[in-house]
Amino acid sequence: MREAIKLADDGMRSGRGGPFGCVIVRKGEIISRGNNRVTSTNDPTAHAEVTAIREACTALKTFQLDDCALYTSCEPCPMCLSAIYWARIPQVFYGNTRGDAAAIGFDDDFIYQQIPLAPDQRTVAMKPFLRDESLVSFQEWAKKSDKMRY
Repeated sequence: MREAIKLADDGMRSGRGGPFGCVIVRKGEIISRGNNRVTSTNDPTAHAEVTAIREACTALKTFQLDDCALYTSCEPCPMCLSAIYWARIPQVFYGNTRGDAAAIGFDDDFIYQQIPLAPDQRTVAMKPFLRDESLVSFQEWAKKSDKMRY
């Protein structure tokens, strides 16, 4: 956790991004590090957890980190939490809470409130479009015998 906090401080002080850092550990060894790089890369998905997950998956040559733990300087936002679930990381340790983040201007509560709403009730306009054409890919996927499940 101290390494995650150090990464948060280093990234913030160097101007790379906000005060967020993350490490992923496997068998007691840090296998990846990440810090927030949203503003320095113009990538809204470049949160500390996402950058650390990408680096870990590349290093381990896998898309599942089910034998790893994630240490992050702040409770993960909805996007990062989703990435953690997709990567199958079974354990997360965090320092600051989402309330602490909101107190300094990083308020993810709005996104948490939007998630359970029906698509047509969300602030972002979401409308079904070309569903029949889109279903063809899903139908083909369903029939594939050599697909890799994830």
